[in-house]
Amino acid sequence: MATTTQSPAGTEHASLSGSLGVTAIVFMVVAAAAPLTVIGGGTPVGLALGNGVGFPANYILAAVILILFSVGMSAMSRRISKPGAFFTYIGAGLSRSLGVGAAFVALVTYTAVQLAVYGFLGEQLHIAAASAHLPSPPWWVWAFAVIVFVGWLGYHNIDLSTKVLGVALVAEILIVLILDVVVLATGGAQGISGESFTPHAALSGSPGVGLTFAIAGFIGFEATAIFRDEARDPERTVPRATYAAIILIGAFYALSAWVLVLAVGPSKIVAAAQGDPSGLMVATTSRYLGGFAAGAVQVLMLTSAFACVLSFHNVLARYMHAMGQTKVLPAPLAEVHKSFGSPARASIVQTITAVVLVGASVLIGLDPIVQVFSWFSGLAVLGVLVLMTFTSIAVIVYFRHDHADRRLWNTVIAPALGAIGLVGLTLVVAVNFPVLIGGDVGLAVGLALVIVLALIVGISVALSLKRKHPEIYENVVDAIAS
Repeated sequence: MATTTQSPAGTEHASLSGSLGVTAIVFMVVAAAAPLTVIGGGTPVGLALGNGVGFPANYILAAVILILFSVGMSAMSRRISKPGAFFTYIGAGLSRSLGVGAAFVALVTYTAVQLAVYGFLGEQLHIAAASAHLPSPPWWVWAFAVIVFVGWLGYHNIDLSTKVLGVALVAEILIVLILDVVVLATGGAQGISGESFTPHAALSGSPGVGLTFAIAGFIGFEATAIFRDEARDPERTVPRATYAAIILIGAFYALSAWVLVLAVGPSKIVAAAQGDPSGLMVATTSRYLGGFAAGAVQVLMLTSAFACVLSFHNVLARYMHAMGQTKVLPAPLAEVHKSFGSPARASIVQTITAVVLVGASVLIGLDPIVQVFSWFSGLAVLGVLVLMTFTSIAVIVYFRHDHADRRLWNTVIAPALGAIGLVGLTLVVAVNFPVLIGGDVGLAVGLALVIVLALIVGISVALSLKRKHPEIYENVVDAIAS
């Protein structure tokens, strides 16, 4: 491990260390997507408010667009030797100031995800304890307890987090796959039907709303590049992990959503989802696998949410580490723990941030599900789409000047198609944003402006550096694209 300076806290300025392979990184980003939470929570809402029986097809469409996006992102990851994902790619392809602006948008976006999941997890733990006739303090007490545990794991070596995420992820995927097999083997409620994937079904109801909820299930896959310094052979590992994550997530979502339709019956699924969206997955599991399995699903939905928030904590800490390296944020955030090889300082700051935000939510009196979870998960979806759109454009511009990679498909065609698709997705989400956050147009506009404000603040920080510390500003691109 390279060392430049060391502090009494046991940290040093160095590159992050680790030996993550494709499987470990895939575990990390798929866990961030929280597959069981998506199938048990987001999918029933998409069925109820979106295009009904045709909702499973949205996952396939979203996966295709994201694979096109990932072709360019993977080509970029082979040329950019620093971690930072969106931050580094937009900075290298478009401009230093826009790259810094994107970094601030990413911080806001992923912080919003964390806050949303802490609200959801805190409330679900409160309900679960009460149902088991155990002492059940308010949701925020549970949320604070989870924050402390996540912070402890994030402070230590990334391999420890990977093991925790791996166990949780395998368990949640396994229970859903068992349900899928049983439903398909028994023919479901009304027989096996491919109606969900017909153009008529996919375009029925409100396909824009359906696509909005579908794309929300993929948040986190793009974080593969942020683990570059901790990957074995990153030029191969990162692209492979990116493709694998999208394909696995998309296939799992499409299959499981389709099976959920079959389990209830195409003619009954919309009414069932509208009647009890939060209980649909548990009720379906109970019907086909029994009460014990239904109880396991309830528990695994909690571990799924925990795996999600742990994964995003790790992503955020690494974003802050990358920004500390460029001195866009205070340099101590770039310090690496001399024993764990982790971004320890950044992890601590992220833990404190989570405590402050959850505490503020409590003081304001926000409901953990209706407001904390709905508002901030919606904000995150819109933020990630904006970042991916900028990244697609950055890839095309970058390779117009850097001719080391002359593969037309990888550097122009696929990124352009991905950019077109992402612009379309962003517009769809923007139009349906009030539905996504469960609020009104005024609230939707206010949350969207948070993204705009983050971008403006980041650009302003960059321009201030250019004016006051030009040597730091000039080094931003060199630091992130060397």
